Amino acid sequence: MSNPPLQVIADQIMAAERPKGMVARIVGIDGCGGSGKSTLARNLAKHLAAPVIQTDVFATPDMPLDWYGRFMVQVINPLRQNKPARYQRYDWGKHALAEWHDVPTGGTVIVEGVSATRALFRPALTFCLYVETPRDIRLQRGLARDGAEALTLWQSWQEEEDHYLAEEDPATHADMIIDGTCPVA
Repeated sequence: MSNPPLQVIADQIMAAERPKGMVARIVGIDGCGGSGKSTLARNLAKHLAAPVIQTDVFATPDMPLDWYGRFMVQVINPLRQNKPARYQRYDWGKHALAEWHDVPTGGTVIVEGVSATRALFRPALTFCLYVETPRDIRLQRGLARDGAEALTLWQSWQEEEDHYLAEEDPATHADMIIDGTCPVA
């Protein structure tokens, strides 16, 4: 499978209808760890002149996927009400909440990360992308980034992702599926 060029993806996002009453266009980029979501988000953000909010800044070691309550309060709810969003980043090194980030209302905002298109968020999302990459490649990428000593963490994380995929099946709700093994240019 080959992926469409970034400009084609950006054009489809811009042509998509925003949720009723919303001035912001929220794009969700979902997929498992190591699939290529962050790279896609970073490159797409250049085409859309959009900020990227990574769900990793909401996740914590004890809540790898159950961080969505704070995300709803700090990001989704304000943007749905056409108000600026303001969220606090979780610092994984310090194991504590850190600085605040402001997101203006209107324009396009990219939300990137595992469970970025969960059912709870979908009513506020304009466009959903799912990055699909085989498990072994995702694990290789994760260990290349985090080191071999992170193997147990990655295996545990993949089990959490399996539960999310079984419960939410984000690929079936995606407006577009991206092959994470092929570069998107």
